[in-house]
Amino acid sequence: MTATILDPKTALVVIDLQKGIVSLDTAHPTADIVANSVTLADAFRAKGLPVVLVHVIDGAPGRNEAPAGAGGQLPTDWADIVPELGPREGDIVVTKRTWGAFHGTDLDLRLRRAGVTQVVLTGIATSIGVESTARSAYEHGYNVTVVTDAITDMDADAHRNSVEKIFPRLSETDTTEAIVALLG
Repeated sequence: MTATILDPKTALVVIDLQKGIVSLDTAHPTADIVANSVTLADAFRAKGLPVVLVHVIDGAPGRNEAPAGAGGQLPTDWADIVPELGPREGDIVVTKRTWGAFHGTDLDLRLRRAGVTQVVLTGIATSIGVESTARSAYEHGYNVTVVTDAITDMDADAHRNSVEKIFPRLSETDTTEAIVALLG
């Protein structure tokens, strides 16, 4: 479904566009994902709308069969948000330790205090951080829009599943160009 409208108080939420993640092999070029997210961030900032930059610094505790990372120490700049995005003055920076941007953070509180009723999502990885954040935003009662040319995944099939099967049940989807046009 294409995006139909943006609420007057819509926030852009950019998921995990940080040095360590944009350097991974993904289904779509990360340079394109970053460029489209920068275009959106600039458009949101120009309209005085919130831009939220989310980065992950750690993993959630608990056992699983596929631990994140290759083990060992991560580079010191691994969690740094890519400089093209910022942060810029007035941006909200959220540090998370789980897949989604809401759990264990003050994101919901900060958005509600700003009167935000809708979130537009970009970032990496589609089936992990983006989908988890979309699900949680939907459960928190936000209108959700996912920008399909500003997301990617390390697994093309997982990306396709999220875009084709999951997001239509939680959100509207559209392109960077269409979202910028809706901003006016």
